[in-house]
Amino acid sequence: MRVPKRPMTVVAGWVRRQPPKVKAFLCVVAGMAALVFLRFVVHDHDNLFVAAEAVHSIGILVLIYKLTKEKTCAGLSLKSQELTALFLVVRLYCSFVMEYDIHTLLDSATLLTTLWVIYMIRFKLKSSYMEDKDNFAMYFVAVPCVVLALAVHPSTSHNIVNRISWAFCVYLEAVSVLPQLRLMQNTKIVEPFTAHYVFALGIARFLSCAHWVLQVMDTRGRLLTALGYGLWPPMVLLSEVVQTFILADFCYYYVKSVFGGQLVLRLPAGVV
Repeated sequence: MRVPKRPMTVVAGWVRRQPPKVKAFLCVVAGMAALVFLRFVVHDHDNLFVAAEAVHSIGILVLIYKLTKEKTCAGLSLKSQELTALFLVVRLYCSFVMEYDIHTLLDSATLLTTLWVIYMIRFKLKSSYMEDKDNFAMYFVAVPCVVLALAVHPSTSHNIVNRISWAFCVYLEAVSVLPQLRLMQNTKIVEPFTAHYVFALGIARFLSCAHWVLQVMDTRGRLLTALGYGLWPPMVLLSEVVQTFILADFCYYYVKSVFGGQLVLRLPAGVV
């Protein structure tokens, strides 16, 4: 007797057979549908930013569990953690000299956790670090972010160095996960806790992006003008969108793996 396939499996199989352009279109449609859903369900869109911080914190807790209980850093990119620490240091500097708020405290806690993760990978769990797989050159993301920050930055009354620094951390945050995705693509197999951590990053960045997009819609574009003039306001929004789409493909395979009952995520070629 033939066992009927699950609806999720049928849909996933159909999507997988589509050409890249169709997949990209479906991804855009799914993202727009999710935004519409959030707009009507979440009345205070500032809560989306809080939710993004909460999901990110859950991802960090998963990472801490992996390092302390399993005593291995296999599958984690040291370079992504170092890029994360870099943009957090710059953002904290900008927060202290430009605008100090509750997010400064949250960023401080995240930085301390990230520095602890870097310490564990470099010293305590160095033997399990996949250095040969973590081969994404950091200057491929850091240098373009510096150049872009010099060219496009806020047009506020703050010191020019502070404005450029703020732009740099916005751009670097958008692409800091690329080394982690490259490492997972190199290994092809992602163990559960690393997959949970990266998926949490994807959800957090989607919620953050949704917060910005819905705020722009609610204010009829006035939020963008409040950020300044020139190319900076749309670049802030574009950075949020880029963060989301960088992780969209991975999140698709993660959800597909979970619904398929697989504990270990297997990535096909060309995901990153």
